Amino acid sequence: MSTRFKRYAAALLLMATVFASCKKDLDLRPTNDIIADQVYSTPQGYKQSFAKIYAAWALVGIKGPGSLIGDLAGFDPAQSDFLRQYWNLQELTSDAATCAWPDQGVPDAVYGTPGPDNNMVKGLYARCIYQITLVNEFLRESTAEKLASRNITGTAVGDIALYRAEARFLRAYQYSILMDMYGNPPFLTEADEIGKIAPKQIKRADLFKYVESELKAIENDLAAPRTNEYGRADRAAAWTILARIYLNSEVYLGAGQGKYTDAVTYASKVIAAGYTLSDTYKNLFLTDNNLTSKEIILTINYDGFKTQGYGGTTFLINSNIDPGMNPASFGVPGGGWSGNRTKSTLPLLFGDYSGNTDKRAMFFGTKVANDDIAVTNDGLRITKFRNVSSTGAMGGSQDGTFSSLDFPLLRLADAYLMYAEAVLRGGTGGSAAQALIYFNALRTRAYGNTSGNVNSISLNDILNERGRELYMEGYRRTDLIRFGRYTGASYLWPWKNGVKAGKALEDFRALLPLPSTDVIANQNLTQNPGY
Repeated sequence: MSTRFKRYAAALLLMATVFASCKKDLDLRPTNDIIADQVYSTPQGYKQSFAKIYAAWALVGIKGPGSLIGDLAGFDPAQSDFLRQYWNLQELTSDAATCAWPDQGVPDAVYGTPGPDNNMVKGLYARCIYQITLVNEFLRESTAEKLASRNITGTAVGDIALYRAEARFLRAYQYSILMDMYGNPPFLTEADEIGKIAPKQIKRADLFKYVESELKAIENDLAAPRTNEYGRADRAAAWTILARIYLNSEVYLGAGQGKYTDAVTYASKVIAAGYTLSDTYKNLFLTDNNLTSKEIILTINYDGFKTQGYGGTTFLINSNIDPGMNPASFGVPGGGWSGNRTKSTLPLLFGDYSGNTDKRAMFFGTKVANDDIAVTNDGLRITKFRNVSSTGAMGGSQDGTFSSLDFPLLRLADAYLMYAEAVLRGGTGGSAAQALIYFNALRTRAYGNTSGNVNSISLNDILNERGRELYMEGYRRTDLIRFGRYTGASYLWPWKNGVKAGKALEDFRALLPLPSTDVIANQNLTQNPGY
């Protein structure tokens, strides 16, 4: 294990040998051969079970990517991790990325038209529900009554109380993803009796209230900002998700129900929490980002030996480069999968992307236009993610393919832009002057000086700046929907709705469908309109 991965990665892996598989249904316990009274008989057992909840972000099963046994029954373990599926549905369906692979579901995602049988639609849904299921099980087994019955006492009780708060955060986070992408998913918590009922469907507005209430309830139970172990959530992580759902509140609750003052409040809490912008933008996406940056609030941790998989940052690096691009310089000498590249709208956000102006523009190639999605050099390559450190040292990598780059799931720059946007949308408690300061702080870092700074900002400026600052980090579909630019014909990009020049997407496409397999199996579920 590389030294950069830190001690917590080891804990994440302990539980990988406990749970072999899990059906995606929320009304089932995780399938395993070890009964609860054995798993939870010691404080160490509780820590291992807790670690599995985090590990479910990065791992696909107990035997690595080549195994036929994964966490999710019926899914290819090589492609069933959270980040790969979430990234595909956020970036491929938007104006940011395209992919040359002919795999089932990929062209539909590139066109922005994935259906209820799309593998990505099913995979993200199942992965979110899997992690929720793990949380529900952990919470059932870690009540005060359960601890007392198992003679768990002393400092272990306090440790487990913190684990419970973090587990609730992880569940709220996953429900926020389901709310954002699918709208009206099935819903169960630890309070529901296992195996007795099929999960009932929750309406999007009700799920918003649940996520909000959960994050507020655990806010003070989480570790203070920047005091928890690396890779674990603290209060700032909860504040970030609260700011995010408040910023998107009109999408979730309906027009006129914006909670922009709350977005200002919670973005401000994040900004005041002690995190600071990284001096160098590119270092955020290198393997020693845990050492060089105090900007990252929460990561998904990866190790090129211990968390092997064809998703995560292994996917982000390899799918965006070709064998002819010297993969060794990206820390994956055996890699380069010739898959993803930009839609022309992304590099053009940077203007003269090839010039040494905005240093966030990290692209390779000369063909900007997208004429044929099946051609691997049709569009620019994204060189943002690398399995190397800021000193040039290669990160740990089994077979020269797997990555040890931790993914920055939440970072301060997003809070800066959320604050600015919420103020412009009418949120009180902040100021336009401070919003401009935060906006220009990102541009000063990007340019290395104040030459790119501006004197005023509009909402359109915010959308474009989010496109430049957060590109390929899993934000774009959500951002375009919030700004009213995703569906319809007011904003077109290459291959939108399957047309080279772009064509209006139907309004129902702002929600993904529920997987048809679940709708058929669970009579409590009603498919989203349009599908």
